[in-house]
Amino acid sequence: MSEHSQEIVTNKVLTIPNVISFIRLCMVPVYLVLLLNGQNIAAAAVFAVAATTDFLDGQIARRTHTVSKLGQLLDPVVDRALMVVGVLGVFLVGRVPLWVIVLIVARDALVVGGGAWLLFKKSIRIPVIYPGKFATTFLFIGFAALILNWPLVPGLGLCDLSWLPGFNGEAVCWGIWFIYAGLALSIGTTVYYARAALAALAQKQPNAGPNRP
Repeated sequence: MSEHSQEIVTNKVLTIPNVISFIRLCMVPVYLVLLLNGQNIAAAAVFAVAATTDFLDGQIARRTHTVSKLGQLLDPVVDRALMVVGVLGVFLVGRVPLWVIVLIVARDALVVGGGAWLLFKKSIRIPVIYPGKFATTFLFIGFAALILNWPLVPGLGLCDLSWLPGFNGEAVCWGIWFIYAGLALSIGTTVYYARAALAALAQKQPNAGPNRP
């Protein structure tokens, strides 16, 4: 983040934050196996713990001055893996419509792929903004609730579209509203990152055109 732009970044691999990120990565397949075997409570617990450590490792890294190059790459990759596998699992058990997983996967592919291209090809790093973290938090809360699938609340009854849970009349887990809030913030932050990337590229090539008399 911009407020930590002066943070010293090390080349260390074996740091506490990196170990936490690796453990979180190992929890991703555990969550999926539990969910697909009908262990909703255990799957929700594993997912919630994994999601919580996303905040924990970053705080430890900054407070102990152990921000590392590996951590800067590993943390967002694990974050996205947990998000994608999380929504995939909920979709496979029929608790979220297909368009949600398509939107999240497409958005993550764009942000991660675009960020990697900017970093390795143009040496440009776009600072993370807090709304993006809030979006991830909302999505994690929503998915944890959908994994548990309890309690259910009445739908608003505004439409009859089966692919808009919560807005139709069917009972739905309350977590769907956190999903919608997270998606809205995700789209907003993606627009911000795209504009920031274009601005950074423009600054990299201020005199791209040929000089004319």
